[in-house]
Amino acid sequence: MMVYIKGFWKRRFLLYELVIKGIRLKYRRSYLGIIWSLIEPILTTIVLTIVFGTLFGNKNRDFPLYIITGRLMFSFFQEGTKNACKSIRANAGMIKKVYVPKYFYPLSGILFNFIIFAISLIVLFPTSIYTKTVPTHRIWHLIPAICYLLVFTIGMGMILATLNVFFRDIEYLWNVALLMIMYMSAIFYYPEKLLKSGWFWILKYNPMFCIIDLARSGILNYSVTWWNLLYPMIFGLVTLLIGIVFFRKKQDEFILHI
Repeated sequence: MMVYIKGFWKRRFLLYELVIKGIRLKYRRSYLGIIWSLIEPILTTIVLTIVFGTLFGNKNRDFPLYIITGRLMFSFFQEGTKNACKSIRANAGMIKKVYVPKYFYPLSGILFNFIIFAISLIVLFPTSIYTKTVPTHRIWHLIPAICYLLVFTIGMGMILATLNVFFRDIEYLWNVALLMIMYMSAIFYYPEKLLKSGWFWILKYNPMFCIIDLARSGILNYSVTWWNLLYPMIFGLVTLLIGIVFFRKKQDEFILHI
């Protein structure tokens, strides 16, 4: 283990360069640049608030804050895993010519999206002011929620990056899976009715819902059960462990399939 840690630390500048490269490519030829990461969630929240607020009769003052919190968390998971999924194939030319630890590619795809996500969290402040929501002592819930989200995203990213090398359809299947996960994570609707029905397990055992609900509890000031604190942490760590072992076991075969 120490060998891998020392190897990572020795080549950390390569990861830094890959992260910077990812940010630059994302906003290449864009006039707004990273400012778009602040504008986009606000515009999306306005549309979702009008549409789903009307459809479901949600007139709660904090409904826009409820939506934008879930939207930001899910968007990072979505973009991070999608970038990680195609990272090995997208960098096939570099992998064949220059030695860079292969896990740097999916990891950099996740980390540059995490930086953008962290910047986009700024929009929570004006939204809180608009909804007249005052932070309380529960704001600390946001910290474990973000940590769980990052760990879970890295784990899933490693698994998807490995699978996509051998099965090219994974990239397309994951897009469908993301759509299903989004609807099962209560991004734009309140989960109470579903939790009280026979379909409660769709939310209870969905780590993304638990992570998003934990983040919302810190911002909107409501209590959560120990399940929402422990389940996503355990699920994320197990996913990360599986992802690391799976990636490490198969990485030497990548060159034969890319």
